Amino acid sequence: MAHQKIVPIELKLQTRLFSPDDLKRFHLAALEIMEEVGVSMPSHKALDILAGAGATVDRQKMVAKLPRSLVEKALKAAPKRYTLGARDPGNSLDLDGKHSYLSTDGCGIETYDLWTGERRLSTKQDIEDSARLADSLPQIAFYWGPMVSAQDVPAKTRPLHELQAAFTGTAKHVQPETIITEEIAKYAVDMAAVVAGGYEELRRRPLLSVMQCAMDPLGQDGGSLEASLVAAEHGLPTGFMPMPMSCATGPATLAGNLVVTTIDALAPLVLMQTAYPGSPFFFAAAPTAIDLRLGSYTGGGPEDYLLAAGFQEICAYYGIPLSMGTMATGAKVPDWQAAVDNVFSTLASVLTTVAMMTGAGMLNGSKIMSFQQIVMDCEIYEIARRFAAGIEVNDETLAVKVIKEVGIGGNYLAHKHTRAHMREIWRPTVVDRSPLQVWEDSGRAGAFEKATEIARRTLKDYQTEPLAPEVQRELDEIIRKAEKTIRD
Repeated sequence: MAHQKIVPIELKLQTRLFSPDDLKRFHLAALEIMEEVGVSMPSHKALDILAGAGATVDRQKMVAKLPRSLVEKALKAAPKRYTLGARDPGNSLDLDGKHSYLSTDGCGIETYDLWTGERRLSTKQDIEDSARLADSLPQIAFYWGPMVSAQDVPAKTRPLHELQAAFTGTAKHVQPETIITEEIAKYAVDMAAVVAGGYEELRRRPLLSVMQCAMDPLGQDGGSLEASLVAAEHGLPTGFMPMPMSCATGPATLAGNLVVTTIDALAPLVLMQTAYPGSPFFFAAAPTAIDLRLGSYTGGGPEDYLLAAGFQEICAYYGIPLSMGTMATGAKVPDWQAAVDNVFSTLASVLTTVAMMTGAGMLNGSKIMSFQQIVMDCEIYEIARRFAAGIEVNDETLAVKVIKEVGIGGNYLAHKHTRAHMREIWRPTVVDRSPLQVWEDSGRAGAFEKATEIARRTLKDYQTEPLAPEVQRELDEIIRKAEKTIRD
């Protein structure tokens, strides 16, 4: 079964939180802290690179103080526009600042089984299945995660198994967040090159990008830095996701949280552009506020939506694409809370022109995967896509001639103007609009039941364009080699 063409959001409607002066103040605050306080960079390789470029390095504390001139130079070197490649070239994504793309979410540790409904530990097959479902959905532009952890394979090579499952399940772009050591990164690049058809082809069409998590506040993980240096060396896009939590790993004020977010996203950019000027880089973030009653991650709330919108404006100030944590509801099941969280977070991302939204399908603060939630989140995306398109005003859409022809008390249903434009009206996939009696006669099936049917049917009938058998054999061989060389 051939996939449908990806449908990105065209960013026409926009909203703004900050003035140009506000954005400059965020920038100056980040520069001051990076230069005077510094950032934890627990990697001798990273410190060597930065020291060689003029940073002040404390080897004992593993901290680098980044001079303003170095930061400004790195920002100028970073490309403002590039393409995320894909196994199917038709699925490549142009990060042009005019479109917004949705991905799946990750990286959970449990799955709601699609057939039994029971919550269980996640497997490698779950990754392939979720990637295949994502491949079938035109709303999903790329596969991020992996959505869940492959807990049925050896831990030391788990990221490689997960990457193989993702490449098998989808012909769209793949962006893992589990490539967090230099050794794993080298094997991952080897695997991507096999799928792409060689290292030069991979550089030309990067079907893999690498996402890392920052160690808020003002810190990074050494293995993640070194893994991303490997990716950057091969021309693969890289990005780092700060997740500061107001009152805990970030200031209580939202503006202060955004300063930490900016620093923890910006510092790795300085490293990558210093080492490999011009290498594709994106910002990422999922800032939030602490739940004051539980002391935990909220996974939804007005602060989350404001922080998401605010950081996108900061990224637009720099001209760097952003991957914003979107739809990461704290709800435990696909319910009213999940819908509220994901609608507001999606609109916050869309109306401030986020390039990449990660993403659909997870519950309980990205800990549990639900196949039904993937489908339902695509419905939310479709509503947001139609909303973001706005209302086009021209002679054809004003329809003055048509209104005159139909006249007083007439009906537009059979008019040729209606036939020409009726398919522009949004139609639901899982939202129920049936009459009450029809709904009751159907067993009161709602969005969850419809999404279950769609997901089950898709996994039964839909087939992703398969990897060639020799490619699968090479991927297996790379994993076997890694099993022998990577220490437990």
